[in-house]
Amino acid sequence: MEVRLDCIGEDKVDFEPYEAFLTADETTDWFRAWTGNGELNGDDFRVFGQDGTGGNVAFWLSRPGQPLVEQPIVFLGSEGETGVIARNLAAFLWLLADGFGPWEASTTHDPEPDWVPRPNRELTAIAEQFAPDHRAPAVAIVEQATQDFPDFDDTIMKLCR
Repeated sequence: MEVRLDCIGEDKVDFEPYEAFLTADETTDWFRAWTGNGELNGDDFRVFGQDGTGGNVAFWLSRPGQPLVEQPIVFLGSEGETGVIARNLAAFLWLLADGFGPWEASTTHDPEPDWVPRPNRELTAIAEQFAPDHRAPAVAIVEQATQDFPDFDDTIMKLCR
């Protein structure tokens, strides 16, 4: 994530990773505010970054018994956007390497009209080192994640008040 922090703004991808996960209390406060539902907790999420509008990127702990790196990565945007953007950390590394951020991956429409993904050599080197067998273009990564978790939006919207 240090590489990602160093290139914020340069690639026109608005993803700001945190140096550590949000605490359990911070995650619960955020999730309650996002859903408007004070009865919930944030136990199903490990938030590790945001975009400039305050939308959060998190591991969604939806695969019982699986390690954290195998959990899907989701985006819950400040304007109500939701999306499973990668099946796991390996796929997320390739998503970033291909020049996509969480918002770009979660939008059901095209990102800004003049936006063009800019693959990043340093992030590609990291993805090659830690996830060499998971290489795929960003569009395929998002499509596969969406197919694997087609009910994510409905699941989240049912929690909203």
